[in-house]
Amino acid sequence: MICKHVYNDMVTFSLSYPLINIGNAIMKQFNFIKTCLLTLLLILLSYGVSGQEAAEKQVPRTIEELREAILQVLKETGTPAAGVTLVDRNGPVWIEGLGMANREKEIPADEETMFRIGSTSKAFVALAILKLQEQGKLSLKDKVKDLVPEIEFTNPWEATNPILVEHLLEHTTGWDDIHLPEAIHNDPNTTLKEGLDFHPHSRTSKWVPGTRMAYANSGPAVAAYIVEKVSGQTYEDYIRKNFFAPMGAETMTYFLSDEYKQKGAALYKEGRPNDYWHLITRPSGAVNASPKDMAKMIQLFINRGNVNGNQLVSESSLERMESPSTTSGAKAGLKYGYGLGLYTSDYDGYTYYKHGGSVGAGKSDFSYLPEYGIGYSVQTNSDNTAAIRKIGTLIREYQTSQLPKPVAVVSAISKSGGITKPVTGYYEQVNPVKQLPFKLPSLMPERIWLEGDTIYNQFPAHVGQIVKFVPVGKGLYHNLETDRPDFIVVNDPLEGEVLELAGVESGTVTLAPVHGTIVFGRIAMFILWVLFILQAFLFLPFWLYRYWKGKIPGGANVLVRIWPLLPVVCIMIAAVFLAFGAMEGKIYLAKPSFISISVMLATIAFFVTAIFAVVMAVSYRSKGIKKAVYIPAIFLSVLHLLVALYFLWYGVIGLRTWA
Repeated sequence: MICKHVYNDMVTFSLSYPLINIGNAIMKQFNFIKTCLLTLLLILLSYGVSGQEAAEKQVPRTIEELREAILQVLKETGTPAAGVTLVDRNGPVWIEGLGMANREKEIPADEETMFRIGSTSKAFVALAILKLQEQGKLSLKDKVKDLVPEIEFTNPWEATNPILVEHLLEHTTGWDDIHLPEAIHNDPNTTLKEGLDFHPHSRTSKWVPGTRMAYANSGPAVAAYIVEKVSGQTYEDYIRKNFFAPMGAETMTYFLSDEYKQKGAALYKEGRPNDYWHLITRPSGAVNASPKDMAKMIQLFINRGNVNGNQLVSESSLERMESPSTTSGAKAGLKYGYGLGLYTSDYDGYTYYKHGGSVGAGKSDFSYLPEYGIGYSVQTNSDNTAAIRKIGTLIREYQTSQLPKPVAVVSAISKSGGITKPVTGYYEQVNPVKQLPFKLPSLMPERIWLEGDTIYNQFPAHVGQIVKFVPVGKGLYHNLETDRPDFIVVNDPLEGEVLELAGVESGTVTLAPVHGTIVFGRIAMFILWVLFILQAFLFLPFWLYRYWKGKIPGGANVLVRIWPLLPVVCIMIAAVFLAFGAMEGKIYLAKPSFISISVMLATIAFFVTAIFAVVMAVSYRSKGIKKAVYIPAIFLSVLHLLVALYFLWYGVIGLRTWA
């Protein structure tokens, strides 16, 4: 699960609900061998080009060089437009819209072109809560159940570990991300309360609140409803009066306003214009803003809450936004991860505070360095993930090239308190983000081993990539790749000793040990399953030909070849319908439909035919079938049953995508 994103932060597409090929959740198990071979091939090829790329790479030294580099990224990625904002403590350094805001109408982007900033909107929820806390009207430590008992959620640990306001903002409630019915909801007239009442089933804690972090868009939405109830205003009105207006962000809005209709950039998905999406959890990602407005937002943070001599929020409140506090790792001293509507992002030893976002086909990256008083914003009107990542990297290269190199942290950290060493072996993630009722674990877990006090971590997604961590305190380890202490050993109330690692896209990942027998048993099961399926289908044409020629007798000799193929047909039907439903905007998966019901029935049929194939294969053992035919058939039938039981355990069998 932990791949190169740990060290090369990507923009968080947190509220995007992109058209994920949900069928891959099952199909990725089939592609395991292919993935490993392709990864190895890419690594071998990379040795031949990496030196050349390094020689050609040039860090932009001027705004004009940066501008040309960004235009080149837009061209290479097919991204129509980008809004770019660079700011320091004195004000804007560069604000410009690049490219075409609307290709069909040939409208160029400018500094007043409005883009959708997606989950970057969450920062305003945190600002509102903190402002109300400063006024003594609520506290981050307040119980959500006491403040808004009318909002439905389920927390099995509520009596001992209630969900607090800060858990909503740090995504430590243990809730799923919003489910498909919420994701496809698109009614502009839905109130915040109606949106929260629409499908509360996603708000069920899967672990003890305040221990692990997993992104959940309904958390900030519930916090925004608390703002409504405490302030007596709609959330959007509260933000407009207390932040947008004082900041001077005249056109910032949560709605499809007249300004947006006139100045909004067309959003392009796969090169085609995309319709406007009205979010059911509006506070979590609906803000529309121009590069000019984003400059005001950056100034609010780098000037530590002060706007034109008016202190909108205190500096201590901003520091709390920048400080993860509620995971087990944060409580034990881990300072990196997701705070309140912001998260830490490493770049070459510099720690940016940021939030990224995606809604529809609009993407954003809002980042700043408070100690240096600089920040930037990037907004694009395309679903191309690489574009905004590359532009963000270019800007960070430009900004940090003019800064003094940060002092290595490891030498300045005390090693007091002794050394807590993790258990060596294999680990897998126990805080997955879920939007569907199931989440299959990765076939390739993390591998951790020790040499003296040094931890070595091998990342499965990149064969051969090994990262070293050295101890800097009790349970805390310094990452020699990111040059910061972002790895800690903690105790989880459900899993026992776990590892928490910061820097994974928008937050932290929690890893629990898994026995090697399970790891290699799972891998062996799927590899053998795929191989035996391939063998069966490879020989099928020859069997059919021989049967046609009368060389294979009928009855058991034919049926023993046919029964093991039925489960394969069933699971492929389920995967195809899942993929089709995802490509069609997930509307057919978010409600009972021919597509979603077919998925449910096909997964059930897979389980039933897997059992039936074993029963029939066993019953044919004395029918005089050749061993070369019978043994592969019984092996494949047993493997079907094992995989079916595995899928049943993880919720794939009888999958109701609309639940």
